[in-house]
Amino acid sequence: MTQIIPGEGEGIESTMRRFKRAVSKAGIFPDMRKHRHFETPIEKRKRKEIARHKQKRKRFRY
Repeated sequence: MTQIIPGEGEGIESTMRRFKRAVSKAGIFPDMRKHRHFETPIEKRKRKEIARHKQKRKRFRY
């Protein structure tokens, strides 16, 4: 769990900006999207196959 403690004279805007940065560094958003709804085994297999295909294409691009 990401936790941000606001500084003494720090405004809410800068605190929120630090929080968003910490959440994105922790990788919470992709995990949250992944667990948003149930994924059947077939859907999971297809998603992984597409990711593998994209990675392979990216590797041979250069």
